Amino acid sequence: MASGYAEILRARYVTRLLAGTLVGRLPNATAPIAIVLFIRAEGGSYSLAGALAAVYGVANAVGQPLLGRLVDLYGQPRVQLPAALLSALGMAAFAFTGPDALALAYASVAAAGLTTPPLEGGLRALWPSVLREEKQVHVAYAMDAVAQEIMFTVGPLLVTGCVALWSEQAALLVVNAVGILGALSVVVSKPSRAWRSADRAAHWLGALRSPGLLALLGAYLFVGVALGSINVAGSSYADGNGGDVVYGWLIAAVGFGGLVGGVVYGAREWKGVPEKRLTVLVALLAVGYLPLTLTPGAVAMTLLAALAGVFLAPSLACAFIVVDRHAPAGTVTEAFSWLVTTFMVGASLGTAGAGPVVEWGGTTAGFVIPGVAGVAALLVLLATARTLALPAESAVVAGSSENDRNGAVEPGFRAGHQA
Repeated sequence: MASGYAEILRARYVTRLLAGTLVGRLPNATAPIAIVLFIRAEGGSYSLAGALAAVYGVANAVGQPLLGRLVDLYGQPRVQLPAALLSALGMAAFAFTGPDALALAYASVAAAGLTTPPLEGGLRALWPSVLREEKQVHVAYAMDAVAQEIMFTVGPLLVTGCVALWSEQAALLVVNAVGILGALSVVVSKPSRAWRSADRAAHWLGALRSPGLLALLGAYLFVGVALGSINVAGSSYADGNGGDVVYGWLIAAVGFGGLVGGVVYGAREWKGVPEKRLTVLVALLAVGYLPLTLTPGAVAMTLLAALAGVFLAPSLACAFIVVDRHAPAGTVTEAFSWLVTTFMVGASLGTAGAGPVVEWGGTTAGFVIPGVAGVAALLVLLATARTLALPAESAVVAGSSENDRNGAVEPGFRAGHQA
């Protein structure tokens, strides 16, 4: 499948769309880390840093599906670029406000989170119109998961690098300015301008009328909790083991582990039902979090952080296919945005919850949260196995064909097209 990656990257627009989306998502991907570092530098507590990061995450969770639905209705350029500009302005206001004016700080991070453009869901909606073939789209999902692990590896290093060169405030401003350029690169491209969602049935629940999608979202809420708690527990660990540089390497190691895992996962073509494969991958993900509670020296802890991330990208790549199989027609951007939303809500809960846990029970207690959350995600998938076994629109639309119910026709391939 390495040759499959190369083939896809040679396709017109693919590299531009992938790179632009990753750069455009940097502000969102690094926000929890940047907020924690900024508030700590300004003398704020872990609880305050966690609370502000949680507000950003919750606002982001609210905004993603709403903006995703607007993209499905009105197209990408009309929504993505204005949202990117508003989000950057909100984070800039936070950078100049600091924790002294708490009400304004909370309002600024909330505005930044609420208007974060749904670039992630938008890219996955574009793949069928750019690549055309099902097999290529599935490879693109795996490549997408690997590429975003590069972002989660480079992003923390970019933030800590800006901190080392300038300041925590500068890190917030630089990352968000770069994010605007990424969004701009995507929305002025021909595929983004030409893409239109498929016809959709009028329903106030939109993508959420799919029971299988709801089951998947329930599991990934807890995966988000695990990652969000690592941000705060890792900061606590770094305070006693080398400071911000160690913190940056720990978070980057989680991303690097996911990158390696994603490359290995994408090295073969998988057979069988993706929903069952997802359950196995989430189980392995949960097991990988448990050794973090050992909290050894910085080098060993970095290696454990990499181990904790190994199964994240494979599980995400598989989850993208599951979303594709369960999204009702005409709701693909919204469906993928709900996955982002649920993940962010979970990360916000993990970040907010880990702060008090660390202050009460120490660093080790903070690293207990990821393991518990991983097990909870697995239990959700096991409990909803029958619901997840019914893919596509057969769960939400009467009269679906037998091919749809058996997964022979991938519903995501009906979800978007070029005008």
